[in-house]
Amino acid sequence: MDQKTFLISLLAWICIFLFLWCPSDPVGAGDGYMLSSMSEASDGKSLTAQLQLINNNSLYGPDIQRLQLNVRYESNDQLRVYITDIEKQRWEVPRDILPRYNGVYTDSTDTDKDEEDSKDHLHELLFTYSNNPFGFAITRRSSGETLFNSTAMYNNGDLFGNMVFKDQYLEISTALPFSASLYGLGESTRPGFRLNRNESYTLWNLDIGSVNLYVDLYGSHPFYMDVREGGVAHGVLLLNSNGMDVQYGGSYLTYRAIGGVLDFYFFSGPSPLAVVQQFTQLIGRPAPMPYWSFVVDGYAAAKIPLETIWTDIDYMDDFKDFTLDPVNFPEMEMQKFVERIHANGQKYVLIIDPGICLNETYKTFQRGIQADIFVKRGGVPYLAQVWPGPVYFPDFLNPNTQSFWTKEISEFHETIAFDGLWLDMNEVSNFCSGITCSLPKEGDCPRKDAQTDCCLVCSNANTTRWDDPPYKINASGTHRPLGNSTMAASAVHYNNILEYNAHNLYGLSEAIMTNTALKSVLKKRPFILTRSTFIGSGAHAAHWTGDNAATWDDLWYSIPTMLSFGLFGVPMVGADICGFSKDTTEELCNRWIQLGSFYPFARDHSEKGSKHQELYLWKSVTMSARKALGLRYRLLPYIYTLAFEAHNEGSPIARPLFFTFPEDPNTLGISTQFLLGKGVLVSPVLKQGARTVDAYFPKGTWYNLYNVSESITVESGTYVSLLAPLDTINVHVYEGTILPMQEMGMTTREARRSPFSLVVALGGRKEAYGDLYVDNGEDLEMVIEHGKSSYIEFYADIVEGGVRLRSEVQMGEYAIGEGWLLENITVLATTTAVRSHYAHSYMKLEAISDKMIVDVSASFSMKRIKTDFRPEMDRYNSLDVVLAISNLSLSIGKNIELVIPWEK
Repeated sequence: MDQKTFLISLLAWICIFLFLWCPSDPVGAGDGYMLSSMSEASDGKSLTAQLQLINNNSLYGPDIQRLQLNVRYESNDQLRVYITDIEKQRWEVPRDILPRYNGVYTDSTDTDKDEEDSKDHLHELLFTYSNNPFGFAITRRSSGETLFNSTAMYNNGDLFGNMVFKDQYLEISTALPFSASLYGLGESTRPGFRLNRNESYTLWNLDIGSVNLYVDLYGSHPFYMDVREGGVAHGVLLLNSNGMDVQYGGSYLTYRAIGGVLDFYFFSGPSPLAVVQQFTQLIGRPAPMPYWSFVVDGYAAAKIPLETIWTDIDYMDDFKDFTLDPVNFPEMEMQKFVERIHANGQKYVLIIDPGICLNETYKTFQRGIQADIFVKRGGVPYLAQVWPGPVYFPDFLNPNTQSFWTKEISEFHETIAFDGLWLDMNEVSNFCSGITCSLPKEGDCPRKDAQTDCCLVCSNANTTRWDDPPYKINASGTHRPLGNSTMAASAVHYNNILEYNAHNLYGLSEAIMTNTALKSVLKKRPFILTRSTFIGSGAHAAHWTGDNAATWDDLWYSIPTMLSFGLFGVPMVGADICGFSKDTTEELCNRWIQLGSFYPFARDHSEKGSKHQELYLWKSVTMSARKALGLRYRLLPYIYTLAFEAHNEGSPIARPLFFTFPEDPNTLGISTQFLLGKGVLVSPVLKQGARTVDAYFPKGTWYNLYNVSESITVESGTYVSLLAPLDTINVHVYEGTILPMQEMGMTTREARRSPFSLVVALGGRKEAYGDLYVDNGEDLEMVIEHGKSSYIEFYADIVEGGVRLRSEVQMGEYAIGEGWLLENITVLATTTAVRSHYAHSYMKLEAISDKMIVDVSASFSMKRIKTDFRPEMDRYNSLDVVLAISNLSLSIGKNIELVIPWEK
């Protein structure tokens, strides 16, 4: 062999070695396990097995020799696969943080085998396995399709390895078809909602601005939805709070976690909406939100609605929680201010950061020390630095912290009667990085001219294997140490729980205790806004997308992030309107208030150093805000009913198009539009200078909600170029939908006093449906309950000669007591559904109310309008029938039936 050939061969062997063994690419970290024993429950709903390591491999530490496998049907549409160390209990998400099945697997005592056999066919997901090496697959019973397969293989030319289970390194993979569309695995900012192939997604909560793409941000959600051909969907959750990388290679997906257990939950769907509903049934249904929280900030002088005033950390005395700045926010003046806004029907929300300032005269600090509720390292509270300077962090895994936290909130509420709390910096954020830090011997800390510069004396001298694990997840996109700009991974929580394991739970645990505290203090439905999240956070709090920027890209990115959090069970979500950092522009703020008016959670917020961006500063923005917010206010009954649905069924408020149109493959990649509920389509302008927008319309008829006489009918899903002048966002309602609406008001209190209207969008269909939930907007529970709420379902269908509209009411007494009336009905249909001609008359309609025939006088008009959005394309022209009825006076708390004739 000559020298050149030798060098080429050597280089080839080096490349193979690096591919198989290099820590940056962990393929080859183990040879897997083999099945050594198995027992199945007599009812066929669970099995238990033991796995034995095949060969030792020292990469990333020693292997765990024997594993326990438990498989159980948690319900007919949910299957759990749980793998852990058979000898030693390992860390997993505590059940008091995320309640779930107790983990005890026993044989069924039922002896009625026929009954069990009849139940077995209901299980849509099937579990199969291979023995040596061990791997498992989940298949769909109805179609035989494989949904998850962990058996090591070459898949479409890609290699992934066997399951690896070490103390600080867990790896498992699944094969995927290239045709699959995946969504989820957050939190990170991305240009699209659908996951990109050949990307790695890191889950480790950090204070990194959401302006940064493809890096781990404030929350961790190891859940994805997989949508296959025909819109059939399933979901996969790895319930593990440790840091992890998830690599999506297109034909495979690989998890690499640095601890915990392999605790998989599979959700069968088969619709995308059903997947989210099944997922939230496990992790907790979204929290009920007060009615007032669904309104974006505005300004009365400019005739822009104003519901809530938010105050950032500037109100505090030297940034200390539960204090007021005596100069700029004096107590007496603040109390008068809050009394005044409450008298106007407005609300007040304050920010709270978790860091408690080290100050011997600060009573909150004194009580925290006395209660011994701070996170520790080396037996003493862990020292960090945030806005007030040196701080200790409350340990929200410590049950004793609840009474401490509730007391601080209660006493502060006696000073300032706030209505909600905004939880920031709770990843947690730390201006310092170091395993241990101490106070400086001299000098100010913090320095007034450098508030965010670390002023503590920090060292990495006592680094442990928790601070520097053998496998480095790609934290912040740079593989930075786990404790950088947060707590050291070797810090210790209550009951010797390592920060290494519980880091991603901090924001969730704080939200849980804050929710409990506010319920105790306010005695009504709490509102909590949190930056840091984990699986289950939506059951306790809303979320905003953090520190975005005033750019057109950030405007666009807010949609995929909002849709992702809908999947994660956090439907009350939105971005800072007009951008948090940088200086916004008139046009950008214009388009952002239009889009933001339809976020589930919406507010205008910016950093202190940026230029003012109040909506009244520009005439064009003021006009846009009035128009967009006016429609949001009118839609509040619909949006609030979606919130009721979210709380009781887990359904997102803002949804991707494929949730309603799963069989339309074109909807799978759309990230520039979204639906509110099933039938309201929002198509914003996302490009600078644009005065048109190319909007995708799935098959059917869609009505412009700003002018319902304008419609678009498409025979199949099609992009349509819509006019979008500077003051307009396109919002359409889909055929088959009945929208309950009220009038605009300057506050929700004012708007809720107005009468109701119905928009009945039949389109080309013969039937339409809608529902309405009403309560006082503040009760702790959001359920259908006698005397406290009412629920109304509306049905419309075409009958001979006209349209029949009827309602079915549950617990109507509350709505009757509030005096809510239905005054206006607008019926929209196409000539394909209604074969009639123009008619105009004043007439009497027969109405059935509580089974009693009554006469209802109404102004009755109907007309056809030919609407031409694109004259060169006749298929977008529509011949509509619009029927408007006004001056009704029907109680929404009573069953209604109207037969509305098309002509005299």
